[in-house]
Amino acid sequence: MDSPPAKSWSIHSRPEIIAKYKILERVGSGAYSDVYRAIRLSDNLTVALKEVHDYQSAFREIEALQALHSCANVIILYEYFWREDEDAVLVLEFLTTDLATVIRSAKKREGGIECGEVKRWMLQILSGVDACHRNMVVHRDLKPCNLLIGEDGVLKLADFGQARILLEPGYVPDDENPQLFERSAPSQSTFQPPEVIPETEESCEEGYRAQEQGTMSKEEYFRVLDEVKAKGLDKDTNVPDGDTSCLATCTASDVDDDLFRGSYSYEAEGGDDRNGALTSCVGTRWFRAPELLYGSIDYGLEIDLWSLGCIFAELLTLEPLFPGTADIDQLGRIISVLGNLTEEVWPGCLKLPDYRIISFNKVENPVGIEACLTNRSPAEVSLVKKLICFDPAKRATAMELLQEKYFNEEPLPVPLSELHVPQTKDMGSDSPGDWPDYEDMGSDSDFDDFRPVNTTSTGSHIQSF
Repeated sequence: MDSPPAKSWSIHSRPEIIAKYKILERVGSGAYSDVYRAIRLSDNLTVALKEVHDYQSAFREIEALQALHSCANVIILYEYFWREDEDAVLVLEFLTTDLATVIRSAKKREGGIECGEVKRWMLQILSGVDACHRNMVVHRDLKPCNLLIGEDGVLKLADFGQARILLEPGYVPDDENPQLFERSAPSQSTFQPPEVIPETEESCEEGYRAQEQGTMSKEEYFRVLDEVKAKGLDKDTNVPDGDTSCLATCTASDVDDDLFRGSYSYEAEGGDDRNGALTSCVGTRWFRAPELLYGSIDYGLEIDLWSLGCIFAELLTLEPLFPGTADIDQLGRIISVLGNLTEEVWPGCLKLPDYRIISFNKVENPVGIEACLTNRSPAEVSLVKKLICFDPAKRATAMELLQEKYFNEEPLPVPLSELHVPQTKDMGSDSPGDWPDYEDMGSDSDFDDFRPVNTTSTGSHIQSF
Protein backbone atom coordinates (compact mmCIF):
# COMPACT_ATOMS: atom_id res chain seq x y z
CA MET A 1 0.00 0.00 0.00
CA ASP A 2 1.33 3.40 -0.96
CA SER A 3 2.10 5.92 1.75
CA PRO A 4 -0.72 8.41 2.32
CA PRO A 5 -0.19 12.00 1.24
CA ALA A 6 1.08 14.45 3.81
CA LYS A 7 -1.66 15.59 6.18
CA SER A 8 -2.02 18.37 8.63
CA TRP A 9 -2.38 16.08 11.67
CA SER A 10 0.61 16.26 13.95
CA ILE A 11 1.44 12.56 13.82
CA HIS A 12 2.61 12.90 10.19
CA SER A 13 5.08 15.66 11.01
CA ARG A 14 6.70 14.18 14.11
CA PRO A 15 10.17 12.92 13.19
CA GLU A 16 10.53 10.65 16.20
CA ILE A 17 7.48 8.68 15.01
CA ILE A 18 8.00 8.56 11.26
CA ALA A 19 11.61 7.52 11.84
CA LYS A 20 10.35 4.29 13.44
CA TYR A 21 6.94 3.69 11.82
CA LYS A 22 5.48 3.79 8.32
CA ILE A 23 1.94 5.14 8.65
CA LEU A 24 -0.36 3.32 6.22
CA GLU A 25 -3.88 4.59 6.78
CA ARG A 26 -6.26 6.05 9.28
CA VAL A 27 -8.58 3.30 10.47
CA GLY A 28 -10.61 5.17 13.04
CA SER A 29 -11.46 8.65 14.23
CA GLY A 30 -13.27 9.91 17.29
CA ALA A 31 -13.81 13.20 19.07
CA TYR A 32 -10.65 12.77 21.12
CA SER A 33 -8.44 10.37 19.17
CA ASP A 34 -7.38 9.17 15.74
CA VAL A 35 -6.13 5.64 15.09
CA TYR A 36 -3.75 4.67 12.29
CA ARG A 37 -2.50 1.37 11.01
CA ALA A 38 1.27 1.42 10.71
CA ILE A 39 4.30 -0.78 10.16
CA ARG A 40 7.19 -0.83 12.62
CA LEU A 41 10.24 -0.42 10.42
CA SER A 42 12.57 -2.47 12.60
CA ASP A 43 10.67 -5.75 12.14
CA ASN A 44 7.67 -5.04 9.85
CA LEU A 45 5.22 -5.62 12.70
CA THR A 46 1.76 -4.16 12.07
CA VAL A 47 0.77 -1.84 14.92
CA ALA A 48 -1.91 0.70 15.77
CA LEU A 49 -0.86 4.29 16.41
CA LYS A 50 -3.43 5.97 18.61
CA GLU A 51 -3.12 9.75 18.67
CA VAL A 52 -5.01 10.96 21.73
CA HIS A 53 -6.06 14.61 21.77
CA ASP A 54 -7.24 14.67 25.40
CA TYR A 55 -4.68 14.85 28.21
CA GLN A 56 -6.71 12.96 30.79
CA SER A 57 -7.58 10.09 28.47
CA ALA A 58 -3.99 9.72 27.36
CA PHE A 59 -2.61 9.81 30.89
CA ARG A 60 -5.07 7.22 32.17
CA GLU A 61 -4.64 4.86 29.26
CA ILE A 62 -0.85 4.91 29.50
CA GLU A 63 -0.85 4.44 33.25
CA ALA A 64 -3.36 1.58 33.18
CA LEU A 65 -1.63 -0.26 30.34
CA GLN A 66 1.75 0.06 32.03
CA ALA A 67 0.27 -1.44 35.19
CA LEU A 68 -1.26 -4.30 33.19
CA HIS A 69 1.56 -4.91 30.72
CA SER A 70 1.96 -8.62 31.54
CA CYS A 71 -1.72 -9.55 31.22
CA ALA A 72 -2.49 -11.85 28.29
CA ASN A 73 -6.03 -10.52 27.86
CA VAL A 74 -5.18 -6.81 27.92
CA ILE A 75 -3.98 -4.99 24.81
CA ILE A 76 -0.21 -4.45 24.60
CA LEU A 77 1.26 -0.96 24.79
CA TYR A 78 4.59 -1.23 22.98
CA GLU A 79 5.67 2.35 23.59
CA TYR A 80 4.35 5.89 23.53
CA PHE A 81 5.44 9.34 22.43
CA TRP A 82 4.40 12.38 24.43
CA ARG A 83 5.85 15.84 24.69
CA GLU A 84 4.40 18.74 26.56
CA ASP A 85 3.23 20.64 23.50
CA GLU A 86 1.98 17.65 21.48
CA ASP A 87 -0.72 15.00 21.61
CA ALA A 88 0.19 11.62 23.04
CA VAL A 89 0.68 8.83 20.52
CA LEU A 90 0.31 5.30 21.86
CA VAL A 91 1.82 2.39 19.93
CA LEU A 92 -0.52 -0.55 20.47
CA GLU A 93 -0.80 -4.03 19.05
CA PHE A 94 -3.07 -4.11 16.02
CA LEU A 95 -6.13 -6.34 16.44
CA THR A 96 -8.41 -6.84 13.49
CA THR A 97 -11.87 -7.15 15.01
CA ASP A 98 -13.91 -6.92 18.23
CA LEU A 99 -16.67 -8.66 20.15
CA ALA A 100 -19.34 -6.35 18.73
CA THR A 101 -18.44 -7.60 15.25
CA VAL A 102 -18.55 -11.20 16.49
CA ILE A 103 -22.09 -10.59 17.75
CA ARG A 104 -23.17 -8.90 14.52
CA SER A 105 -21.69 -11.74 12.49
CA ALA A 106 -23.45 -14.34 14.66
CA LYS A 107 -26.82 -12.70 13.98
CA LYS A 108 -26.32 -13.50 10.29
CA ARG A 109 -25.35 -17.09 11.03
CA GLU A 110 -27.92 -19.78 11.76
CA GLY A 111 -27.56 -20.96 15.32
CA GLY A 112 -25.84 -17.81 16.57
CA ILE A 113 -22.91 -18.35 18.92
CA GLU A 114 -22.61 -21.91 20.17
CA CYS A 115 -22.46 -22.47 23.92
CA GLY A 116 -18.83 -23.65 23.84
CA GLU A 117 -17.84 -20.47 22.01
CA VAL A 118 -19.76 -18.29 24.44
CA LYS A 119 -17.86 -19.90 27.30
CA ARG A 120 -14.49 -19.31 25.65
CA TRP A 121 -15.31 -15.63 25.02
CA MET A 122 -16.55 -15.25 28.60
CA LEU A 123 -13.43 -16.86 30.07
CA GLN A 124 -11.17 -14.50 28.16
CA ILE A 125 -13.19 -11.45 29.19
CA LEU A 126 -13.17 -12.59 32.82
CA SER A 127 -9.42 -13.19 32.69
CA GLY A 128 -8.83 -9.62 31.47
CA VAL A 129 -11.19 -8.05 33.99
CA ASP A 130 -9.74 -10.13 36.81
CA ALA A 131 -6.26 -8.89 35.91
CA CYS A 132 -7.52 -5.30 36.02
CA HIS A 133 -9.26 -5.71 39.35
CA ARG A 134 -6.40 -7.56 41.02
CA ASN A 135 -4.36 -4.44 40.23
CA MET A 136 -7.28 -2.23 41.37
CA VAL A 137 -7.78 -0.82 37.88
CA VAL A 138 -11.42 0.03 37.15
CA HIS A 139 -11.97 0.21 33.38
CA ARG A 140 -15.25 2.21 33.49
CA ASP A 141 -16.13 1.63 29.82
CA LEU A 142 -16.48 -2.10 29.23
CA LYS A 143 -18.59 -2.92 26.18
CA PRO A 144 -18.33 -5.29 23.19
CA CYS A 145 -16.56 -2.85 20.88
CA ASN A 146 -13.84 -2.24 23.50
CA LEU A 147 -13.04 -5.97 23.58
CA LEU A 148 -10.67 -6.40 20.65
CA ILE A 149 -9.89 -9.76 19.05
CA GLY A 150 -6.92 -11.00 17.05
CA GLU A 151 -6.98 -13.39 14.13
CA ASP A 152 -6.01 -16.20 16.52
CA GLY A 153 -9.15 -15.70 18.62
CA VAL A 154 -7.40 -14.11 21.59
CA LEU A 155 -9.60 -11.38 23.11
CA LYS A 156 -8.08 -8.35 24.81
CA LEU A 157 -9.50 -5.47 26.82
CA ALA A 158 -8.78 -2.13 25.19
CA ASP A 159 -9.62 1.58 25.37
CA PHE A 160 -8.50 2.46 28.90
CA GLY A 161 -9.02 6.19 28.41
CA GLN A 162 -11.54 6.33 31.25
CA ALA A 163 -9.73 3.91 33.57
CA ARG A 164 -8.71 4.82 37.11
CA ILE A 165 -6.38 3.10 39.55
CA LEU A 166 -8.02 2.98 42.96
CA LEU A 167 -4.99 2.40 45.19
CA GLU A 168 -2.36 4.63 46.69
CA PRO A 169 1.15 4.50 45.17
CA GLY A 170 3.15 1.47 46.20
CA TYR A 171 0.27 -0.78 47.23
CA VAL A 172 0.22 -4.08 45.35
CA PRO A 173 -2.66 -6.47 46.12
CA ASP A 174 -1.18 -9.37 44.15
CA ASP A 175 1.84 -10.93 45.86
CA GLU A 176 2.78 -12.70 42.64
CA ASN A 177 3.43 -9.37 40.93
CA PRO A 178 5.32 -7.29 43.54
CA GLN A 179 5.94 -4.29 41.36
CA LEU A 180 5.44 -0.64 42.16
CA PHE A 181 3.98 1.63 39.54
CA GLU A 182 4.91 5.29 39.43
CA ARG A 183 2.03 7.74 39.51
CA SER A 184 3.84 10.76 38.06
CA ALA A 185 2.76 12.24 34.75
CA PRO A 186 4.24 10.32 31.81
CA SER A 187 6.52 12.05 29.34
CA GLN A 188 8.30 11.08 26.14
CA SER A 189 8.93 7.35 26.46
CA THR A 190 9.80 4.20 24.64
CA PHE A 191 8.21 1.96 27.27
CA GLN A 192 8.89 -1.66 26.34
CA PRO A 193 6.83 -4.25 28.20
CA PRO A 194 8.16 -7.77 28.58
CA GLU A 195 7.15 -10.16 25.85
CA VAL A 196 3.67 -11.58 26.30
CA ILE A 197 3.66 -15.28 25.44
CA PRO A 198 1.03 -16.02 22.76
CA GLU A 199 -2.05 -17.53 24.31
CA THR A 200 -2.68 -21.21 23.68
CA GLU A 201 -5.37 -23.51 24.98
CA GLU A 202 -2.99 -24.86 27.63
CA SER A 203 -1.84 -21.38 28.70
CA CYS A 204 -5.48 -20.28 28.93
CA GLU A 205 -6.37 -23.05 31.35
CA GLU A 206 -3.13 -22.61 33.32
CA GLY A 207 -3.82 -18.90 33.56
CA TYR A 208 -7.33 -19.44 34.87
CA ARG A 209 -6.04 -21.92 37.46
CA ALA A 210 -3.26 -19.53 38.48
CA GLN A 211 -5.82 -16.82 39.08
CA GLU A 212 -7.48 -19.09 41.62
CA GLN A 213 -4.29 -19.07 43.70
CA GLY A 214 -2.62 -16.25 45.56
CA THR A 215 -5.51 -13.82 45.08
CA MET A 216 -7.59 -11.88 47.53
CA SER A 217 -10.76 -13.42 48.85
CA LYS A 218 -13.97 -11.50 48.24
CA GLU A 219 -14.00 -10.39 51.88
CA GLU A 220 -10.39 -9.19 51.65
CA TYR A 221 -11.13 -7.38 48.38
CA PHE A 222 -14.02 -5.43 49.90
CA ARG A 223 -11.99 -4.70 53.03
CA VAL A 224 -9.19 -3.19 50.95
CA LEU A 225 -11.64 -1.24 48.81
CA ASP A 226 -13.39 0.13 51.90
CA GLU A 227 -10.04 1.27 53.25
CA VAL A 228 -9.26 2.99 49.97
CA LYS A 229 -12.58 4.81 49.98
CA ALA A 230 -12.24 5.77 53.64
CA LYS A 231 -8.84 7.31 53.03
CA GLY A 232 -9.95 9.03 49.83
CA LEU A 233 -7.00 7.50 48.01
CA ASP A 234 -8.19 7.86 44.43
CA LYS A 235 -5.58 10.53 43.89
CA ASP A 236 -2.91 8.43 42.31
CA THR A 237 -3.32 9.50 38.70
CA ASN A 238 -2.78 13.20 39.42
CA VAL A 239 -5.62 13.75 36.97
CA PRO A 240 -8.96 14.02 38.82
CA ASP A 241 -12.26 13.57 37.04
CA GLY A 242 -12.85 17.28 37.44
CA ASP A 243 -15.93 19.43 37.19
CA THR A 244 -17.31 17.20 34.51
CA SER A 245 -20.09 17.80 32.04
CA CYS A 246 -21.94 14.57 31.38
CA LEU A 247 -22.36 15.60 27.76
CA ALA A 248 -18.60 15.77 27.45
CA THR A 249 -18.14 12.06 28.17
CA CYS A 250 -20.38 10.80 25.37
CA THR A 251 -18.95 8.52 22.74
CA ALA A 252 -18.42 10.38 19.48
CA SER A 253 -17.01 8.90 16.30
CA ASP A 254 -16.85 10.29 12.79
CA VAL A 255 -15.89 7.02 11.12
CA ASP A 256 -18.11 3.96 11.39
CA ASP A 257 -15.25 1.48 11.35
CA ASP A 258 -13.27 3.07 14.17
CA LEU A 259 -10.98 0.27 15.36
CA PHE A 260 -10.79 1.64 18.88
CA ARG A 261 -14.28 3.08 19.17
CA GLY A 262 -14.94 4.08 22.75
CA SER A 263 -16.07 6.77 25.10
CA TYR A 264 -13.11 9.07 25.38
CA SER A 265 -13.92 11.33 28.27
CA TYR A 266 -13.40 15.02 27.78
CA GLU A 267 -13.65 16.32 31.29
CA ALA A 268 -13.87 20.05 31.66
CA GLU A 269 -11.21 21.82 33.62
CA GLY A 270 -12.17 23.88 36.60
CA GLY A 271 -13.62 23.37 40.03
CA ASP A 272 -11.77 22.67 43.24
CA ASP A 273 -11.07 18.96 42.78
CA ARG A 274 -7.74 18.45 44.49
CA ASN A 275 -8.96 15.25 46.12
CA GLY A 276 -9.20 13.44 42.78
CA ALA A 277 -12.94 12.84 43.08
CA LEU A 278 -14.61 10.41 40.71
CA THR A 279 -17.40 11.30 38.32
CA SER A 280 -20.59 9.39 37.58
CA CYS A 281 -20.47 10.49 33.94
CA VAL A 282 -18.40 7.64 32.57
CA GLY A 283 -18.91 4.66 30.34
CA THR A 284 -21.56 3.94 27.76
CA ARG A 285 -25.17 4.13 28.83
CA TRP A 286 -26.28 0.62 27.90
CA PHE A 287 -23.55 -0.84 30.10
CA ARG A 288 -23.62 1.73 32.91
CA ALA A 289 -24.28 0.50 36.44
CA PRO A 290 -27.36 1.86 38.25
CA GLU A 291 -25.25 3.58 40.91
CA LEU A 292 -23.74 5.72 38.15
CA LEU A 293 -27.17 6.49 36.71
CA TYR A 294 -28.18 7.70 40.17
CA GLY A 295 -25.17 10.02 40.26
CA SER A 296 -22.85 8.14 42.60
CA ILE A 297 -19.23 9.30 42.84
CA ASP A 298 -18.42 6.77 45.57
CA TYR A 299 -18.07 3.57 43.59
CA GLY A 300 -15.47 0.94 42.92
CA LEU A 301 -14.61 -2.00 40.71
CA GLU A 302 -18.20 -3.23 40.89
CA ILE A 303 -19.32 -0.93 38.08
CA ASP A 304 -17.24 -3.08 35.71
CA LEU A 305 -19.04 -6.18 37.00
CA TRP A 306 -22.43 -4.76 36.03
CA SER A 307 -21.03 -4.05 32.55
CA LEU A 308 -19.84 -7.66 32.39
CA GLY A 309 -23.37 -8.87 33.08
CA CYS A 310 -24.71 -6.76 30.22
CA ILE A 311 -22.01 -8.07 27.88
CA PHE A 312 -22.63 -11.70 28.84
CA ALA A 313 -26.37 -11.29 28.33
CA GLU A 314 -25.71 -9.86 24.87
CA LEU A 315 -23.43 -12.79 24.03
CA LEU A 316 -26.25 -15.16 24.95
CA THR A 317 -29.10 -13.36 23.16
CA LEU A 318 -27.27 -11.30 20.49
CA GLU A 319 -29.29 -8.29 21.66
CA PRO A 320 -28.38 -5.55 24.16
CA LEU A 321 -29.86 -6.17 27.59
CA PHE A 322 -30.83 -2.58 28.45
CA PRO A 323 -30.74 -0.40 25.28
CA GLY A 324 -31.86 2.83 26.92
CA THR A 325 -32.34 6.00 24.89
CA ALA A 326 -31.57 8.33 27.81
CA ASP A 327 -30.42 7.94 31.41
CA ILE A 328 -33.97 7.95 32.80
CA ASP A 329 -35.07 5.46 30.16
CA GLN A 330 -32.06 3.33 31.08
CA LEU A 331 -33.07 3.28 34.73
CA GLY A 332 -36.67 2.54 33.77
CA ARG A 333 -35.64 -0.49 31.74
CA ILE A 334 -33.52 -1.80 34.60
CA ILE A 335 -36.31 -1.33 37.15
CA SER A 336 -38.86 -3.04 34.90
CA VAL A 337 -36.62 -6.13 35.05
CA LEU A 338 -35.26 -6.03 38.61
CA GLY A 339 -38.03 -4.13 40.36
CA ASN A 340 -37.86 -0.89 42.32
CA LEU A 341 -34.68 0.07 44.11
CA THR A 342 -35.29 0.12 47.86
CA GLU A 343 -33.32 -0.10 51.09
CA GLU A 344 -34.39 -3.75 51.36
CA VAL A 345 -32.80 -4.49 48.00
CA TRP A 346 -29.71 -2.33 48.48
CA PRO A 347 -29.07 -1.00 51.99
CA GLY A 348 -27.68 2.50 51.65
CA CYS A 349 -29.29 3.34 48.31
CA LEU A 350 -30.99 6.34 49.93
CA LYS A 351 -27.56 7.99 50.00
CA LEU A 352 -27.29 7.99 46.21
CA PRO A 353 -27.19 11.65 45.08
CA ASP A 354 -30.18 11.43 42.74
CA TYR A 355 -32.24 8.78 44.56
CA ARG A 356 -34.72 11.31 45.95
CA ILE A 357 -34.68 13.34 42.74
CA ILE A 358 -35.83 10.53 40.45
CA SER A 359 -38.78 8.34 41.36
CA PHE A 360 -40.66 5.60 39.54
CA ASN A 361 -44.10 4.08 39.81
CA LYS A 362 -44.24 0.89 41.81
CA VAL A 363 -43.36 -2.10 39.62
CA GLU A 364 -45.64 -4.80 40.96
CA ASN A 365 -44.34 -7.64 38.82
CA PRO A 366 -40.80 -7.13 37.54
CA VAL A 367 -40.13 -9.51 34.67
CA GLY A 368 -36.79 -10.73 36.01
CA ILE A 369 -33.59 -11.61 34.19
CA GLU A 370 -35.14 -14.92 33.12
CA ALA A 371 -37.52 -13.09 30.79
CA CYS A 372 -34.56 -11.41 29.09
CA LEU A 373 -32.71 -14.69 28.56
CA THR A 374 -35.37 -16.90 27.01
CA ASN A 375 -34.24 -20.33 25.82
CA ARG A 376 -31.05 -20.11 27.87
CA SER A 377 -30.03 -22.67 30.50
CA PRO A 378 -30.54 -22.13 34.24
CA ALA A 379 -26.75 -21.99 34.64
CA GLU A 380 -26.47 -19.18 32.10
CA VAL A 381 -29.29 -17.23 33.72
CA SER A 382 -27.67 -17.71 37.12
CA LEU A 383 -24.35 -16.41 35.84
CA VAL A 384 -25.90 -13.17 34.55
CA LYS A 385 -27.98 -12.72 37.72
CA LYS A 386 -24.80 -12.82 39.81
CA LEU A 387 -23.71 -9.66 38.00
CA ILE A 388 -26.96 -7.83 37.24
CA CYS A 389 -28.10 -6.87 40.73
CA PHE A 390 -28.59 -3.48 42.36
CA ASP A 391 -26.34 -3.96 45.39
CA PRO A 392 -22.72 -3.67 44.18
CA ALA A 393 -21.48 -5.76 47.11
CA LYS A 394 -23.55 -8.72 45.92
CA ARG A 395 -22.09 -8.82 42.42
CA ALA A 396 -19.78 -11.76 41.86
CA THR A 397 -16.17 -10.85 41.18
CA ALA A 398 -14.37 -11.90 38.03
CA MET A 399 -12.15 -14.13 40.15
CA GLU A 400 -15.20 -15.94 41.55
CA LEU A 401 -16.80 -16.38 38.14
CA LEU A 402 -13.64 -17.91 36.70
CA GLN A 403 -14.20 -20.75 39.18
CA GLU A 404 -17.85 -21.28 38.25
CA LYS A 405 -18.67 -24.93 37.54
CA TYR A 406 -20.57 -23.69 34.48
CA PHE A 407 -17.27 -23.47 32.61
CA ASN A 408 -16.38 -27.08 33.46
CA GLU A 409 -19.69 -28.55 32.33
CA GLU A 410 -20.58 -29.88 28.90
CA PRO A 411 -20.36 -28.41 26.38
CA LEU A 412 -16.88 -27.34 27.38
CA PRO A 413 -15.28 -24.11 26.14
CA VAL A 414 -14.05 -24.63 22.58
CA PRO A 415 -10.36 -24.22 21.67
CA LEU A 416 -9.36 -20.79 20.43
CA SER A 417 -8.87 -22.26 16.97
CA GLU A 418 -12.58 -23.18 16.77
CA LEU A 419 -13.91 -19.70 17.51
CA HIS A 420 -15.73 -17.91 14.70
CA VAL A 421 -13.56 -14.81 14.25
CA PRO A 422 -14.57 -12.31 11.54
CA GLN A 423 -11.60 -11.41 9.35
CA THR A 424 -12.10 -7.67 9.83
CA LYS A 425 -14.28 -5.30 11.74
CA ASP A 426 -17.17 -5.17 9.27
CA MET A 427 -20.17 -2.99 9.96
CA GLY A 428 -22.01 -4.87 7.22
CA SER A 429 -24.35 -3.64 4.53
CA ASP A 430 -27.55 -4.30 6.41
CA SER A 431 -29.90 -1.66 7.70
CA PRO A 432 -28.44 0.26 10.66
CA GLY A 433 -31.45 -0.81 12.66
CA ASP A 434 -30.36 -4.43 12.44
CA TRP A 435 -27.38 -4.01 14.75
CA PRO A 436 -26.82 -2.55 18.19
CA ASP A 437 -25.42 0.98 17.96
CA TYR A 438 -22.89 1.83 20.67
CA GLU A 439 -21.93 5.10 19.05
CA ASP A 440 -23.56 7.78 21.16
CA MET A 441 -24.85 6.12 24.31
CA GLY A 442 -23.40 8.81 26.54
CA SER A 443 -24.76 10.37 29.68
CA ASP A 444 -26.92 13.16 28.38
CA SER A 445 -29.48 12.93 31.20
CA ASP A 446 -32.38 14.03 29.03
CA PHE A 447 -35.98 13.03 29.67
CA ASP A 448 -37.44 13.31 26.16
CA ASP A 449 -37.84 9.64 25.29
CA PHE A 450 -38.79 7.99 28.55
CA ARG A 451 -40.74 4.79 28.13
CA PRO A 452 -41.40 2.96 31.42
CA VAL A 453 -43.17 5.80 33.25
CA ASN A 454 -44.22 9.35 32.54
CA THR A 455 -42.32 12.09 34.32
CA THR A 456 -42.76 15.72 35.11
CA SER A 457 -40.26 18.18 36.46
CA THR A 458 -41.21 20.01 39.66
CA GLY A 459 -38.41 22.37 40.54
CA SER A 460 -35.31 20.29 41.09
CA HIS A 461 -37.21 17.03 41.43
CA ILE A 462 -38.48 14.48 38.95
CA GLN A 463 -41.70 12.82 39.99
CA SER A 464 -43.73 10.03 38.41
CA PHE A 465 -47.42 10.29 37.72
